Amino acid sequence: MNALFVVTQFGAAEASGPAALGISLQAFLIQLVTFLIVFLALRQWAFKPIIKMLNDRRDIIEGGVSLGEKMRAQEAEAEAAAAAKLHIARRQADSILADADTESRQKIQAAEETARVRADAMIKEAEAQIKQASDRERKRLEKEVVELVSEVSEAVIQEKVDAKKDALLIDKAMKEHQAA
Repeated sequence: MNALFVVTQFGAAEASGPAALGISLQAFLIQLVTFLIVFLALRQWAFKPIIKMLNDRRDIIEGGVSLGEKMRAQEAEAEAAAAAKLHIARRQADSILADADTESRQKIQAAEETARVRADAMIKEAEAQIKQASDRERKRLEKEVVELVSEVSEAVIQEKVDAKKDALLIDKAMKEHQAA
């Protein structure tokens, strides 16, 4: 304990004021000047390039962010334009399909009408052929009937009838047959 007291007393006896706290005014001024020189040197050759680099980097990042926002806006515009074009294309496709459907229905109707006309023409032609065949057969039958009547007349009368008298008898028989 004595030694501690002596050291405390020794230091107290020598220093007074700021020196009593262990502060030397000369050392403080030298350190202050050294700090200012180091600070000015660092500011000139270290802080300025670092700050410039940080500012450039911030500008690049902000440019990238604004470019990203612009690209998002352009993407949204492109999607909207694509959706609009797709909508128009769908409407055009629907219109083309509707036109094709209408055209195909018209072609089917035209084909049906053509088939109906051909069928009617075929029926008329068949009817004409039937009428011709019927007329031919009727004339052939009339000729056979005339021959039969002529043969029957000869057998009944037992004499040969001339063609004029034969024609009169046949006409008379035919008229009676048609009247009945």
